[in-house]
Amino acid sequence: MCGIAGWVDFERDLTRERATADAMTQTMACRGPDASGLWTDRHAAIGHRRLSVIDIEGGKQPMLAEDDGRVLAVLTFSGEIYNYRELRSELVSHGHRFRTQSDTEVVLRAYLHWGVDFVTKLNGMFAFAIWDTRREELFLVRDRMGVKPLYYFPTPHGVLFGSEPKAILANPEVPRRVNADGLSEILDMVKTPEHAIFTGMFEVRPGHLVRVGRQGLTKHRYWALEAKEHTDSLDQTIRTVRELLEDIVSRQLISDVPLCSLLSGGLDSSAVTALAAKALKDQGAGPVRSFSVDFVGAAENFVPDPLRSTPDAPFVRDLAELVKADHKEILLDSDDLSDPAVRAAVLAATDLPPVWYGDLWPSLYLLFQAVRQRSTVALSGESADELFGGYSWFHDPEVLTAETFPWLTSTPGPFYDGTPLFDTSLLTRLDIPGRRSDSYHTAIAETPVLPGESGLEKRMRELSYLNLTRFVNTLLDRKDRMSMAVGLEVRVPFCDHRLVEYVFNAPWSMKKFDGREKSLLRAATRDVLPQSIAERVKAPYPSTQDSGYEKKLRDRFAEVLSSGDAPILPLLDLGRVKDRLTRPVSAESTQITRIDLEVPLSLNAWLESYDVTLDV
Repeated sequence: MCGIAGWVDFERDLTRERATADAMTQTMACRGPDASGLWTDRHAAIGHRRLSVIDIEGGKQPMLAEDDGRVLAVLTFSGEIYNYRELRSELVSHGHRFRTQSDTEVVLRAYLHWGVDFVTKLNGMFAFAIWDTRREELFLVRDRMGVKPLYYFPTPHGVLFGSEPKAILANPEVPRRVNADGLSEILDMVKTPEHAIFTGMFEVRPGHLVRVGRQGLTKHRYWALEAKEHTDSLDQTIRTVRELLEDIVSRQLISDVPLCSLLSGGLDSSAVTALAAKALKDQGAGPVRSFSVDFVGAAENFVPDPLRSTPDAPFVRDLAELVKADHKEILLDSDDLSDPAVRAAVLAATDLPPVWYGDLWPSLYLLFQAVRQRSTVALSGESADELFGGYSWFHDPEVLTAETFPWLTSTPGPFYDGTPLFDTSLLTRLDIPGRRSDSYHTAIAETPVLPGESGLEKRMRELSYLNLTRFVNTLLDRKDRMSMAVGLEVRVPFCDHRLVEYVFNAPWSMKKFDGREKSLLRAATRDVLPQSIAERVKAPYPSTQDSGYEKKLRDRFAEVLSSGDAPILPLLDLGRVKDRLTRPVSAESTQITRIDLEVPLSLNAWLESYDVTLDV
């Protein structure tokens, strides 16, 4: 895994802008702590920061394809290609010779052989840029599910790009401005494809490539979810899911550096950990290494809340014992979560206000920081809920008729409402409900359906599409930023496009055949799981219930109020803020009860740290 950055300008000699291009590249140092590279030509500057995972000595970047000393193409690549060995063999059969054992060189050679359409052959998570010197064209490409990020900023004569906004913001020509549409995107839990918050900046949409040439910039979709008839029986479907998962996990265990699994004790991470343990055993390798996170005192003081009915720790122990994992539990407390240095590191990693999920941001950062001391690569259970129907809103009758995103309906909705303390006139100008409605109907119109498909099956296909294209992206972004902030590569087996395509088209009646959530996944992996986990109800990533954490949030908010000039103050209803801060703190503090504090505080820290100008 790595960080990429670059600059193309057809009217400027970029060999004279090396210092700026290098500054852009160095912002990616956290993503790539092992090596740095920068290639410049008259109209292109291509940068790279490397986290060495495969072919540590040979995979240096930017990587050049040359013919008799003439550079044909330059590649800066972030990610992993899990079928690179097969592609390499195929390219060798066509006469290509390789200098390294890296997947990076396979990507470069595949482009030379097949052209940009080669991307359809890739199985993996990736974001990369190819500068073709022969055509003077740049290609920006992102993986199908958007596991790896890629941003760009069109200029009058070219484009700036990077793995994260910070790479682009390091160029002095880019203003740090956010308009009303950008602020609305921040304050609503709806991910708009391509939207990058900063005015003039965009994300490459998952499954898309962006071509930049002298004639301008064009976008092309190379992959999308499609509705296809599912003809397999239930038994065959369960077998196929299992076969796909075994192949996916086996491929994603390939690494030249220490690897582990992230284990929460839920069905998803437990299935990945158990299948990884099985694959390693079959290979004659050592036990799977796993990590979990919990909070000091949680085992003794856990109280069920609307999101979590049980603590994770007992289930983690059940799985670790069953597969004989080399397991380590990371314990955190409220001081850890509130540490100003940790929260500053989180903000520096996101480039955007980490408004949603509250304490999950610092806890994930601290977990990954601890993991990185023993491993460089980790497998995650992310995206299974979106794919197999694990969230409560897949099973809520209200969602069937609600004309909004399912996670914003009445039951889960309060969890994502961080606006109660904001000024009502500001919220009226932003018109978040109207923007949300437009976004929802746009997504529904995109949803592929079978001819004649109607009723429950059509609606559940729509809900699956919304989750796979609008919700999972926020979780993938969070995991990517927090892991790469400490130089840890996180792989996501449930985002393999073969599995996504297959399960997306399995009828809802199969996905809930036993009356439970994630029926297909449960049936496909039951034999490698302890009974306790095979029967466990969905529980999200753990969150602290310590009221001391909320007290620290309140103390910080009081400091913001007393400053008199904090940038967030003009956006708030100060009367409601003061009333909120005087309410008693309950014995158990939860994500839902703290979200109204977390959002303004995160937004304020971002406005201060990034010197953002709001055009609202």
